[in-house]
Amino acid sequence: MNLFLTLFSGAAITAGVAFFIAGTVALLRFPDPLSRLHALTKADSLGLGLIVLGLLPWAGGWLAALKLILVWLLVLLAGATATQMIAEHIRRSEPPP
Repeated sequence: MNLFLTLFSGAAITAGVAFFIAGTVALLRFPDPLSRLHALTKADSLGLGLIVLGLLPWAGGWLAALKLILVWLLVLLAGATATQMIAEHIRRSEPPP
């Protein structure tokens, strides 16, 4: 069972890191700010979720696991709020068509 948890954790953390890298590449490659923002937010949210999922079996107790999940949820909330604020600023600063 320990080998299975180690492999599961390694796969989830590796997938999470891959999503972070994909989000970074999208940030550098996409043409306009809104598409960059969209790709980066989605990739980072899923990447952090996978990393938290990979760390949960090794949390050491239910309180530590709850803290990991709480941190993930707070990052999701903060990311969504910041993304909305940045997108609104971009939308207001662009000239109308």
